[in-house]
Amino acid sequence: MQDSAARTAVLVDRHPLWIAGAERLLENMGITVVGSTASTLDAVALVARHEPDLLMIDVSTADPAMDGLTCLRLAMARVPGLRAIVVSPDNDPDRIRAAFAAGAKAYVVTSASEDDVSAAVRQVFEAQIYVVSPFTEETTAEALPAPLNGINPEETLDALVSPLTPREREILVHASEGLSNAAIARVLCVAEQTVKFHLSNIYRKLGASNRTEASRWAQRHGLLVADRGDRRLAVSS
Repeated sequence: MQDSAARTAVLVDRHPLWIAGAERLLENMGITVVGSTASTLDAVALVARHEPDLLMIDVSTADPAMDGLTCLRLAMARVPGLRAIVVSPDNDPDRIRAAFAAGAKAYVVTSASEDDVSAAVRQVFEAQIYVVSPFTEETTAEALPAPLNGINPEETLDALVSPLTPREREILVHASEGLSNAAIARVLCVAEQTVKFHLSNIYRKLGASNRTEASRWAQRHGLLVADRGDRRLAVSS
């Protein structure tokens, strides 16, 4: 993986104001935007020419000969290792499934905050799927690609836990101890919606459908004991 200061991006969107905002955000993260367009045909050409690290595309963008998802598939085929973030004004589960099936690593609704978009960008470079959308926990679990279900009892705890980031493990510990999303957000000094985003990632990685199943998994495999240590928290929700 390239150093973050050397990363590049191509933006595809019909809305100039959104492109301008995304370009500013990425530049602030040390990612250089090497091309932007409102044309899916031009987007494929830009990706082929610049071989960027990141593609941000509104899949509702289209040309007569090519829709947004086709553009995404062609771009992914052109540049192995390309990270793609799909941008959309809605959180339709079918659209989300189609985006991931086409190769997207993240799905961002246009109403997401800059902090959440930045988090999504960081996550895709850590090879994680990150969904930024105002879902309920149940809808998020249904919309994400189906995870591998079941746990091999012979796997070690470290192997099982390793897919979770430190922040995800921290949130899982708090959730398993009974803290509400609002309480976790206060403890970690983040937005409540950010907690929901991390929980949806945790569900996917653990093969869980909701908070209760994830908490049972954590208890079964000793994650709470391993991560909590002497850090027991008393937080009013």
